[in-house]
Amino acid sequence: MRPLIDNIVAAVKRRGGRMELEAFRKLIQKTRDSLFEDVDTLTELVIASGVPIEIVGEEVVLKTYFRPWREETFCIVDIETNGSVPNRSQIIEIGALKWRNGEIVDRFESFAACSYLPYNISEITGIMPEDLADAPPLAKMLPRFKAFLGDTVFVAHNISFDYNFVSHSFERFGLGVLGNRKLCTIELARRTIEAERYGLGHLNIALDINTLVHHRAYADALTASKVLEIGLKRVPESVVTTEELIDFTKMPVKRAKALLNNGEWRMENGE
Repeated sequence: MRPLIDNIVAAVKRRGGRMELEAFRKLIQKTRDSLFEDVDTLTELVIASGVPIEIVGEEVVLKTYFRPWREETFCIVDIETNGSVPNRSQIIEIGALKWRNGEIVDRFESFAACSYLPYNISEITGIMPEDLADAPPLAKMLPRFKAFLGDTVFVAHNISFDYNFVSHSFERFGLGVLGNRKLCTIELARRTIEAERYGLGHLNIALDINTLVHHRAYADALTASKVLEIGLKRVPESVVTTEELIDFTKMPVKRAKALLNNGEWRMENGE
């Protein structure tokens, strides 16, 4: 499913954010993993995964390609886990907030039941076994979080860990792969903020965010949202849409910083 989602997003971006529905269906048929998978069912699964596409008449449209990032809803996420490897450990806490144009518009915070909590995890997070005793199981908590996430842009500090762990957890409990567009606040900060280090704890102090709690999910998500807000104030004016913003965070750091002066750049051919 992951190759299919990546291929769809790349193909639609190459075509200027729109693709004919028939071409879209052919792409799914070509990329599908099994001959037994139905194209219509796969289309529904792709949309359900959080990929921000919609079918408009006879076209498939990537909404983030056209939507200004100032109008985008970003979901800033942080998780705590009882280990670092998804197939041998689990999420024990999710904290998330929806942020749009400088305002928090919704929030999500929940523990998850866990039968094994290593002492070193308790030391780092302050989460104790008794905190998880009455927590909902992941099988009940994750569908709530998936519904909260919708097709918003998934934001995290060190995105690969949180995004991949959540995606693995979704698949494990039959919720499908995570397909949301994603943005890393470390990568945004490296291109817009001068700092000695870009860890969340360091930026919390260096940027005078000063969130009191560290290594708890919602507190870290709140700190990351402040890093996002500060970084967004410094992106070049030529970065207008959400996809342009995502691409900006992926371009070479020197090139991105050059744009902070008076450089012009527009997304072309999915660059």
